[in-house]
Amino acid sequence: MQASWNGTVIASSDDIVTVDGNAYFPVSSLVMDHFNPSDHRTTCGWKGVAHYYDVVVDGQVNNNAAWFYPEPKEAAESIKGRVAFWRGVSVA
Repeated sequence: MQASWNGTVIASSDDIVTVDGNAYFPVSSLVMDHFNPSDHRTTCGWKGVAHYYDVVVDGQVNNNAAWFYPEPKEAAESIKGRVAFWRGVSVA
């Protein structure tokens, strides 16, 4: 699978974990030049606290378009070290 935004591949992997309809890519599959840490946080009752990245392609910024759980709850341990996408990021 690949994740892309604005015509640029930002992650690619065959090792995908799907949770709640979202494809979680291994952190090692991300093209880190396209990611900047965000201060944004949200909380999921069963997964824990989500942290976010802004996705950056050709100077355009897609705020909080990628998220991950650095310390997921036990029920979501399968997504530790993985990142998912939304806000117009194409995953196919």
